[in-house]
Amino acid sequence: MAVEITAENFAAETANGLTLVDFWADWCGPCHMFEPVFEELEEDFDGQVSFASLDVEDQQDLAVQFNVMSIPTLILFKDGVAREKITGYKPKAALSQYLAKKVAENK
Repeated sequence: MAVEITAENFAAETANGLTLVDFWADWCGPCHMFEPVFEELEEDFDGQVSFASLDVEDQQDLAVQFNVMSIPTLILFKDGVAREKITGYKPKAALSQYLAKKVAENK
C-alpha cells in the first residue's frame, strides 16, 4: 500500500531509490479513476519502485514546492530528487512501460 506523504515524512520516504508520488485530492474525479491503476502498478513494481500518495489539500506547501498545478500529477523521485513529472490520467500500459524503462535505467 502506498505510503501517505506528509511534510514530516517526505524526505525520508523519497530518499532512497525510485519513488513515484501521486499528487491527488478527494474531490478529483480523474484521481479516483487513477487509484486502481496506481495500486496495480505498486503490485507490479514491488521491490523496484516505492509508491506514495500526497493529498494536495492536506499538503499544500509540498504541492506548491513541486509546482503541481493540476491533478492527478505523478512525480518520479530518484534518491530524494524530483526527476520527472507526469500530469493527468494515464492508462496502466503507458505507465508500466514508463516505469520499466526507469527501473532499467536505475540498475
